[in-house]
Amino acid sequence: MKTIRVASYNIRKAIGTDRRRMPERVLEVLNEVDADIIALQEADRRFGVRSAAIPPLLMDNQSGYRPVPLNVQVDSMGWHGNALLVRKEAEVARHDVLHLPYLEPRGATMAEVAVNGVTLRVFGMHLDLSGLWRRRQAAAVIHAAAQGAEMATVLMGDLNEWSAGRGCLADFARHYSFAPCGRSFHARRPVARLDRIMHCGKLTLKDCGVHESAAARKASDHLPIWADFAVG
Repeated sequence: MKTIRVASYNIRKAIGTDRRRMPERVLEVLNEVDADIIALQEADRRFGVRSAAIPPLLMDNQSGYRPVPLNVQVDSMGWHGNALLVRKEAEVARHDVLHLPYLEPRGATMAEVAVNGVTLRVFGMHLDLSGLWRRRQAAAVIHAAAQGAEMATVLMGDLNEWSAGRGCLADFARHYSFAPCGRSFHARRPVARLDRIMHCGKLTLKDCGVHESAAARKASDHLPIWADFAVG
């Protein structure tokens, strides 16, 4: 069976816990996690042209990753801050953006990726602060993921859900299994499992966790989470 590592990371626009914007630290953390596919949240600046929080040249020079080309905004890396990174050698067969119902602008991303001999469909998301809108957004993602459910599928991102198993977590749990990665927020003292990785039955979870390096505790207010899956 072949294995693949995925990760999810809210990079807070590359602003660290010291309130300094240092995208180099984010790249250091991504290189430490060493995932094949990464879902980023808050990957773009909030105002102006919403340029990428990690300059493209810096990512190219200091990491083995490239963003999935969403072709939405010229200077942005993502869609409403959601971006998908893949290894440079990976092949992206298809990609899309999802328009989610919202109180404040939200979206999700999708890509079909082939890397290390494994083909995986990945959804990345950052859901609303409001529980009502989170559930509506979760329903939209679940509906989109149902189209093409024959593919091995992973959904991940910052769900903003503080409850242990209610709200949107219960909605997702009817269709997908959760990787028990652990607490990822706040980076200095993790108390909540806001970031989640979910998977379909075609994948076997081998290992998962929260990446708690010294660099990760400084680079963002969230810690990255990761999961290893066996396919086939």
